[in-house]
Amino acid sequence: MTAARVLLLRHGQTDWNDAGRFQGSADIPLNDTGMDQARQAADALAVEGITAIVSSDLQRAAATATVLGERLALPVAFDARLREINVGLWEGLTHAEIAASDPEHWTPITEGRDIQHSATGETATGAGRRVADALLEHAAAANSEDTLLVVGHGLTTRVAAMLLIGLAYPDVRRFGGLGNCHWAVMRPGDPWWRLVAYNRH
Repeated sequence: MTAARVLLLRHGQTDWNDAGRFQGSADIPLNDTGMDQARQAADALAVEGITAIVSSDLQRAAATATVLGERLALPVAFDARLREINVGLWEGLTHAEIAASDPEHWTPITEGRDIQHSATGETATGAGRRVADALLEHAAAANSEDTLLVVGHGLTTRVAAMLLIGLAYPDVRRFGGLGNCHWAVMRPGDPWWRLVAYNRH
């Protein structure tokens, strides 16, 4: 069995999002705007027939998922594999600060090479594969009529979605990032999933 549809939702805004700072696996909470976004997303998604919710355990995703769970009267399951990419030494830094302090890693990434995000971080493909594997597992555990909502993060959600439709990292860069509390709609398949909608809100 596998879910009929999987909706991939990025969490609401945080202060670090607003300031353009890398969050990675840092556990940053939603700000007031992020909470409002979560409530608006919950209202919009109430008509989608969602039957289950799974979320990253980082609080910005978990709080978003909790708002949705309360609105949809559904429990929320948490999975640490859905966390954002670990950016190691870059946590809390802006693009400009990283470019100045770590050009050895930053410059190749801006050129489209999939290397580690800092000397102690993950690669985008490695982190995306982690999330994609979790999505495959959760979708397979659902019934064929289910619509699964997965609440996660910007980079790993985008990369995982592209890996599941058979694309590689260079292709991923052609897709804009998911906005805060925007979502993608996917249909699981074998061998590839299908991307039905992207950046909805």
